[in-house]
Amino acid sequence: MSKDPINRDAPSAREAARLLARLVEGRPGIHERIEGTPLQPAVRLLREWQSARLARTHQDFLSDPRYRPATEFFLSDVYAPRDFSQRNHDIQKAYDSMRKAVPERALQALAQTIELHDFTNDLDARLAAVLVVNLGVTDTITPEQHAEGYRRCDNYDDRVRQIDMIIGIGRNVDRLVRLPFVGLTLRLAHVPANLAGWHELQDFLERGFSAFKHMNGADSFLNTVADRERSILDRIYAGHPEPFAIGAAGRPQGPA
Repeated sequence: MSKDPINRDAPSAREAARLLARLVEGRPGIHERIEGTPLQPAVRLLREWQSARLARTHQDFLSDPRYRPATEFFLSDVYAPRDFSQRNHDIQKAYDSMRKAVPERALQALAQTIELHDFTNDLDARLAAVLVVNLGVTDTITPEQHAEGYRRCDNYDDRVRQIDMIIGIGRNVDRLVRLPFVGLTLRLAHVPANLAGWHELQDFLERGFSAFKHMNGADSFLNTVADRERSILDRIYAGHPEPFAIGAAGRPQGPA
């Protein structure tokens, strides 16, 4: 398993407290409303397919009371067929504002989230173009087309990096929720953040905290997700006839 740079530089309790205090004080800067950017039809179709595939691959987590909130958080707030323009703008704005007063590594989760969404948008746009232009996709995507699109994009290392980034952010959040004051501070930030117009960012932070806190330890969840997604990626590039047929225990099903 690749090493995660986020964990080596995770914020200290004092640094995390300074970050959250800024949120409580309503100090991420002046809030700006922006025009949304609707997903292009091909990208929306791709994300609908991918979101459904992720739900199938990790159905056992969705069925487990311990892991359901975190799984739903990833499906609804990290990878979903909807416009994240305002939320992503707010994350960027908060990061740019608070980095002047808060230690850099205390903001790494925000910085990594920005990077992940930008990176994912680029990957999805490229894959969607290949599916439509080269593979003739119109209103449906088959597993065979999706796998062939991955191979034609020929960006295995980028896809590995995408998985690693998601898992790294998850590990950082899991470490933060173990600090005893984080939940209280987020609750204290709820009213001032909403009054200042930062409700989308605040809701995102609260949902993520609640989902990971509920898990009471994310190692098993994150390790399994990483193993399954890397296995699927390897099977796609190996030309496996059923690359998405991954069992509930994370082991491949069918002929290798």
